Amino acid sequence: MQVKFSEDVVPLSDLKVNPGKVVNRAQDTHRPILLTSRGRGVAVVQGLEEYEKTAEELQFVKAVAQGLMDVREGKTVSLADAKKTLGID
Repeated sequence: MQVKFSEDVVPLSDLKVNPGKVVNRAQDTHRPILLTSRGRGVAVVQGLEEYEKTAEELQFVKAVAQGLMDVREGKTVSLADAKKTLGID
């Protein structure tokens, strides 16, 4: 999901004039739209599917990072104990 600055940067005034066009572009291209005001980025419009996918990926990465930290800190259980806890002996 790479932003194409030639296509995906929209002045805030364009959103005010035709919000449906901006939202549809985000949904159709599967890329976020950067909204600007006075030449500076102020917000991002993103399709719901892309937002949910990004949020899910972030949650997964955080869980992996937490797991790696747990291993480094010795917070582990044996495979036998894990199976017992899960009831899959």
